[in-house]
Amino acid sequence: MRAMEREREKMQKRKLGNSNLEVSALGLGCMGMSFGYGPPADKQEMISLIRAAVERGLTFFDTAEVYGPFTNEGFGRTNLRRSP
Repeated sequence: MRAMEREREKMQKRKLGNSNLEVSALGLGCMGMSFGYGPPADKQEMISLIRAAVERGLTFFDTAEVYGPFTNEGFGRTNLRRSP
């Protein structure tokens, strides 16, 4: 079994409210990718960051429309389309 697969399996999960939705116990805050800490980060670097997070089992990405309407969500879509 590959190391990344083992990491993904070890990732703890949390249930959201009364739903059956589960997300990783760790999340990635996305504000700094396009807003809030100076100029927007490099798009390719942010795509690589999100891909690395997904490979390690993260499924919770904290983003908001105020960070630049649909900018951070676009980074996520780019990665999730390519994920196995």
